[in-house]
Amino acid sequence: MNIDIGKKIKQKEGFFALIPNPFPPKELFSMPQNILLKAAEADRLVGKLDGITHTLPDVDFFLRMFVAKDATSSAQIEGTRATIIDAIEKDAGIASKETDADDILYYVKALNYGIKRLNNFPLSLRVIREVHSQLMTGARATHFSDPGHFRESQNWIGGTKPDNAHFVPPPVGDMKSALGDFEKFLHEEKQFLPIIHIGIMHGQFETIHPFLDGNGRTGRLLITLLLCHRRLLERPVLFLSSYFKRHQKIYYQKLDDYHNGDVESWVDFFLDGVIDTAEESIEISRKIRKLRDNDMEKIQALAKRESESGVAVLSRLFGFPIVNTRRIMEWTKFTRAGAQRVIDRFVNLGILKPQDEKGAYDRSYIYQNYIDIFIK
Repeated sequence: MNIDIGKKIKQKEGFFALIPNPFPPKELFSMPQNILLKAAEADRLVGKLDGITHTLPDVDFFLRMFVAKDATSSAQIEGTRATIIDAIEKDAGIASKETDADDILYYVKALNYGIKRLNNFPLSLRVIREVHSQLMTGARATHFSDPGHFRESQNWIGGTKPDNAHFVPPPVGDMKSALGDFEKFLHEEKQFLPIIHIGIMHGQFETIHPFLDGNGRTGRLLITLLLCHRRLLERPVLFLSSYFKRHQKIYYQKLDDYHNGDVESWVDFFLDGVIDTAEESIEISRKIRKLRDNDMEKIQALAKRESESGVAVLSRLFGFPIVNTRRIMEWTKFTRAGAQRVIDRFVNLGILKPQDEKGAYDRSYIYQNYIDIFIK
């Protein structure tokens, strides 16, 4: 299904830019049967995932790792080299080396801000600007990003200038008109199936490319915000960035297809991502429950006092899986010696293992079996 999203028109400076047509075009309301069936399957799996997360104890701690996984993949798409472990260490204040993990932490901060903001304010261009500000203020950028503000100059993708760019989004005046249509489209909630609506939203946002930098990260973050906003998920546990990272070349190609009017190809790819990621997240949730039950059983077999402190520490490890004695002291209010005994007990049980060869006071410990669930 080819839809006339816009036309590439030569600008007075000599380059061609995509000028979006009024949006949404009427053809968008008639998706083919194969897309509707795939959307139904995606919706079923998202619902199943949402139900499973309700059975997870200490779910707010688990959410930190789901968010960190997505933040890492989204940042890596844009060239960040830091890993999820780098980000966890940086967040815990025990990083052993300099990395660009801040990019990941800014993404986490922006997502948490956006979810909280939507509790009392409708999703709008204003919220998108605020989220972009949280994401980009202080973050690494390929060029000046002007956090929280839509661009006032021409940008482009690939190449050294618009003349030789891979893609040139609309000039500022056309961009503003397109953003007006986009905001109205955000509220077209009764006209489209939610999953399809969210997929089209991402394609159109990346086509408009309204910020000087950070458009990809913002657009991927908006997917999660809309999944929660449309109440497909009560908590943010489905993130597509890892799927887009795994199929990065195809991801960019399908966005190109969207720019060129092949909306069906993009939506089909997007739905594949939702299905794949929902199945992966369901499996992750199953593994989390199994690991937690096994490790909880080990701890509850200890003497009463050791068991009580151990249960409290294990719950916190699901949100902060790299620790040192200082962190355990904060959680338990134990002395340094007491905190070290808790760690040693967890090491003996096979729950924690030393992460480095530093002295006892500085050494960090990792809940490797748990982290492996998210990175394998």
